[in-house]
This record gives sequence, C-alpha cells and structure tokens, in this order.
Amino acid sequence: MADFRDIIFQKHHRLRGAAWITINRPDVMNAFTGHTLTEIAAAVSDASADPEVGVVVVTGAGDRAFCAGGDVRWLQEVQREGAAASPRDPHAGIEDCLKPVIARVNGYAIGGGNHLAYFCDFTIASENATFAQVGPRIGSPAGGYFVAYLTHVVGAKKAKEIWMLCRRYSAREALEMGLVNAVVPLDQLDGEVDRWCTELLQKSSACLKVLKASFRTVYQPLRESERDWVAELAPGFYASGEADEGKDAFLERREPDFSRFPR
Repeated sequence: MADFRDIIFQKHHRLRGAAWITINRPDVMNAFTGHTLTEIAAAVSDASADPEVGVVVVTGAGDRAFCAGGDVRWLQEVQREGAAASPRDPHAGIEDCLKPVIARVNGYAIGGGNHLAYFCDFTIASENATFAQVGPRIGSPAGGYFVAYLTHVVGAKKAKEIWMLCRRYSAREALEMGLVNAVVPLDQLDGEVDRWCTELLQKSSACLKVLKASFRTVYQPLRESERDWVAELAPGFYASGEADEGKDAFLERREPDFSRFPR
C-alpha cells in the first residue's frame, strides 16, 4: 500500500470489508490540493480493485470539518494567469467506484467538500455539520456535470440557490432538502456510519454494482460532453483579476468587491 501525505487510508477499519479514506489536513479544515486529490484517487482505485472491500467511507480528520473544498492558497496559485481552474476529476475517482461510497460529514462541507459529499452514494452527517458552496463568493468558477448533478439531488430551484447564493445550511436543513441521508449527534456518528456499512456489506455486491452503474447513467452524458465553460463564457476571467479579488478577500477576511468587473 502506498505511503500517503495528505490522507489516511485504512482497510477493514472498524468493520471487516470497510475501507476508510480520511483527508488529513485539519490545519486547513481538510481543504484539498491537487496532490490531495491524487492521493484520494489512488486509495479509491485500490479499494475498488480489492475483492475484500465492499464499502468505502470518505471523511475528514478531526471534529471541525469534513472538507472545506479547494485550499484557497493552492487555488490562487493554479488559477493565476489563466491556469486551469480545477482538476478534471474534482472527486478523485469516487464516481467511477462501483462499490458504495459513504460521506461521513463531521463538520464543515464547503465548496468542493460539499459536492464531494453529494457525489457519494450516501451522506451521514453529524449535528454540527454545515453545507455550502462558495464559488461565486471567492471567484472560483465551477461548471459542468458536478454543478448540474445537484439538480438530481435537491431539485433545480434549490440547486441554483445553493450554488448561486452561497448560503450556509445546517445538517437538519440539509436533511430536509435531501442533501444528506441521516443526521446524528457527533458522538454517535461512527456508530451510524458502521450501521450503514453493515447493511451494505450484507447485500449482494454484484447487485449493488449494477445499481450504481444504472444510477450513474443519469449524469454520464454530462461527463462525456464536458466543456470549458470559463473559456467559452468568460475568456478573460483569470487575467482580469476577478478571480484574485475573491481569493484575496477570503484570505484577508473581508467581503469581496466585484463591482469593478463587468456584469
């Protein structure tokens, strides 16, 4: 098994047949970089290929955050002067894993952390969990299938609200809108995740694989027709300084001022 820097990868953790992938960057609320995503992808690939693994759990280290999305300092660097805005696979292979994947959300699930969670098959959240998107607030444009897929989870109106207004939602609000499957007190989170893992491990793995592949057809055409929406719709976005304003404001703990940019 490979040595990892940004994640902890444990097979048969807590339960025989369960593989846990823990984003281990608690100092930045488990925000990821490109390297983090590469490590997650390697762990997912390993778990997918292992016939003794039947379910995968994705979580974050500590009690404050599941994942705060892309590390803003990393995003600031990769987006400077028109570089690629985000990795081509922002979910590090979890969509292609035909084994059930559970998001164990133990705090903030923000930006990329939120859509990482809603692309997992199931989301189990602690009562202290908070969900939000932040792209328009920090000048980090997202487009394509991982935006559009949220309409299948919570409906078009709510999906647009979540992505465009960047509001924060409590675990209970997320449960009500269908963004999560269950909410429990933080000290009961592991037990609840174990319960879901146990139920899944008792089911026919072949049937689960067929079901996952079937559900995936909902958004597969979107993945296959992926387009560079930023280049098409806002070709001068990164060079204009609009992206920098959002991230500078975040790092300086102030509200961004996008008023000088064309509407």
